[in-house]
Amino acid sequence: MTSITSVELNFLVFRYLQESGFTHSAFALGYEAGINKSTIDGNLVPPGALITFVQKGLQYLEMEANLSNSDADLDEDFSLINPLDLITKDLYQLRQMIKEKRKNLQKDRDKDKERESYQKKDKELEKDHEGERARVKEKERQEREKEFEKDRERVEKNKEQEKQHEDHNDRDMVTDQEEKINVKHEENGASGEPMDIPTTYVEIPSSDVTILEGHTSEVCACAWSPAGSLLASGSGDSTARIWTIAEGSSRLSQNGSSNVLVLKHVKGRTNEKSKDVTTLHWNGEGTLLATGSYDGQARIWTTNGELRSTLSKHKGPIFSLKWNKKGDYLLTGSCDKTAIVWDVKAEESKQQFEFHSGPTLDVDWRNNSSFAMSSTDNMIYVCKIGETRPIKTFTGHQGEVNCVKWDPTGSLLASCSDDISAKIWSMKQEKYVHDLREHSKEIYTIRWSPTGPGTNNANQQLVLASASFDSTVKLWDVELGKLLYSLNGHRDPVYSVAFSPNGEFLASGSLDKSMHIWSLKEGKIVKTYTGNGGIFEVCWNKEGDKIAACFANNTVCVLDFRM
Repeated sequence: MTSITSVELNFLVFRYLQESGFTHSAFALGYEAGINKSTIDGNLVPPGALITFVQKGLQYLEMEANLSNSDADLDEDFSLINPLDLITKDLYQLRQMIKEKRKNLQKDRDKDKERESYQKKDKELEKDHEGERARVKEKERQEREKEFEKDRERVEKNKEQEKQHEDHNDRDMVTDQEEKINVKHEENGASGEPMDIPTTYVEIPSSDVTILEGHTSEVCACAWSPAGSLLASGSGDSTARIWTIAEGSSRLSQNGSSNVLVLKHVKGRTNEKSKDVTTLHWNGEGTLLATGSYDGQARIWTTNGELRSTLSKHKGPIFSLKWNKKGDYLLTGSCDKTAIVWDVKAEESKQQFEFHSGPTLDVDWRNNSSFAMSSTDNMIYVCKIGETRPIKTFTGHQGEVNCVKWDPTGSLLASCSDDISAKIWSMKQEKYVHDLREHSKEIYTIRWSPTGPGTNNANQQLVLASASFDSTVKLWDVELGKLLYSLNGHRDPVYSVAFSPNGEFLASGSLDKSMHIWSLKEGKIVKTYTGNGGIFEVCWNKEGDKIAACFANNTVCVLDFRM
């Protein structure tokens, strides 16, 4: 008899977690079970393999329990057993259950026969009464006709009176409608109630779209260089790529393959899972690109595609990495539960921060020397280079903290979690400042608007955007901790949001394969684009006239944006 090995079972569970969107759990299992060292070719394992495997096993047990039964006359309605019974009960108990079920089934059938016999008698009685009922119906019809005639006479009489009042009624109706409209404007305006957004929009024409092809696996990260026309993308195919995009139209700057640099994270075969590029970030000048990989290494590349440094110390996949503003330190967060600050010039670890009890999911600089880190352990720590303990600890989330982001001034920290809440924290107090609870499922990411103090758009209001598995994006008034808008245009989880540099528009990308661009002034979708795969990340260039989106179908799309 064929048996399944623990390695094969681990691989099936790993694939199930990936397919179900449990990214962090899949990373953790993959790392601990050494999936990357497995000899199994993932391409030969069909989607939904674990579910199929379990269902087949349940069906087999069910068949065995039925066929082994001593009753020669197998029930044609194949007795269905609860899957939990199949797992928890032995064969003898299952047979007894089926026997009992068949007895009950036979009783039900006998009852049905009895019922049919009564129904036959009832039908005969019904026939006898049909003649009587027909006479009664005819009488009722005649009565109704008489009533109708009387009503018609009354209507004719009143018609003249109604005509006289017609003009007066019209005037009343117009006044009433005006009052209703005014009330609605007051409700939506003054009271600051959240509004559901109408989905009237314009599809971006294909002439304004450039599809960048070359990756051989899903593209999970993308980022524009702050210096100009370079776009970086990172993929599960063990490469990052730097694309040169011409200014103005989205056409590529040159024809052929010379417009893209391929940054290989592995020599030879490129389907090695341990080399997946999970995250990337440009330094402030746009001269260096940092990439984080599933193999636990951070790499720094020049704009010419040359590998400048390989930073090795983490013992697990890197989930997030960020340059500080000055560009002398790189911060990485890993599945090994730690964060490391790297001295870029010296190409070595400056300090490792080991405070979390679970994988580190996100890191974000507050200033050039202090940062926040979050984890699957529900905790947030604020750390400083040179300090051996966190300078602040934020507790309050009841689930994995997926994302942490400092506001433009570094005074407020926003976080979002699997506990369906986003929270805003201040260094001046222990407890959260605001607890934002309007989503109905896990919140995957958050972004601050580039508006308010410390930005180029200082006269505009600072807002926070949150994107959730409940298919919505929500915009929050940070000062009051209130919902401003609920942007309801997607049909599947929203993985990414990005504000335009002027703070007037928001792009959102979802697993429903569509990217929407929302006008924050009007609170509605103004443009949309639908690709051929789920969208993992969206980002704007510094001019605000191009948006990049990376897709699960191995492509990156660049969209020209004009209003």
